[in-house]
Amino acid sequence: MLILRPPRIHPSEITDEALFWNRRLFLGAAVGALAAAVPSALAASRLPAPRSRDDELTPYDDVTTYNNFYEFGLDKRDPSRNAHTLRPHPWTVRVEGEVHNPKVYDVDELARRYPAEERVYRLRCVEAWSMVIPWLGFELNRLLKDVEPTSHARYVAFQTLHDPDQMPGQRSGVLPWPYVEGLRLDEAMHPLTILVTGLYGKPLPNQNGAPLRLAVPWKYGFKSIKSIVRIRLTRDQPPTTWNLAAPREYGFYSNVNPDVDHPRWSQKRERRIGELLRRPTLMFNGYGDQVASLYAGMDLRRDY
Repeated sequence: MLILRPPRIHPSEITDEALFWNRRLFLGAAVGALAAAVPSALAASRLPAPRSRDDELTPYDDVTTYNNFYEFGLDKRDPSRNAHTLRPHPWTVRVEGEVHNPKVYDVDELARRYPAEERVYRLRCVEAWSMVIPWLGFELNRLLKDVEPTSHARYVAFQTLHDPDQMPGQRSGVLPWPYVEGLRLDEAMHPLTILVTGLYGKPLPNQNGAPLRLAVPWKYGFKSIKSIVRIRLTRDQPPTTWNLAAPREYGFYSNVNPDVDHPRWSQKRERRIGELLRRPTLMFNGYGDQVASLYAGMDLRRDY
């Protein structure tokens, strides 16, 4: 299996400060343009609380041109070059398994049923780089409550589209296809866990996982499965792609833990895209106040 080390990246152009500190004007313009082309439900319904300069947004061009999406190539620039072959409409998502009310949703129906809100989350990748992204999406727990999990449901499994014509990287054997991921049910129900429909006030680009992806901000980025077509609630812990491919390197939980190094590199520091210097990696990616209670009593070195 080929796993690429991140190349040295030169600092990106930083968003103009006047634009950054007046994002209400920027988002108003972006959402106005979006409304003419896509359902208004994709627009941000509220803005985030003010943030410190330490969490300045990663520029849009970097967010959309530096990606891990092996279905479109192994280099981080490949998805933005190759993902034009993905057809995100029409698109359906099947929700099934240990539920009382299984459903098949059209992605446009999801947009109408669950209006998107903006969530600015840090994304920490296992290769020791990170971004700050203004996602548009809705809490996964809203969808799960509608399908009514049974008393036997303990996990939530996710599956990406498997179509080598649309995703030419699936013709290779670099990973077992289709890409699959999973969460414990309480992780999936946590209000920080969202299904993403857009970013930066725009519909989700193909290379970022259109039309629907997961965002779990306290876990490494590979847990945030893209282009989802199936969600299944299960009794047993589901398989996950990277754990299948390299179990010594990628565990089921995949929580950001700077005290547990990857076997081939340290996780103690990270480099924010657009910055020269590295910064200390925060436990749970800085979301410990909200999520640490989920893992009370667990050995987070063993359950990595």
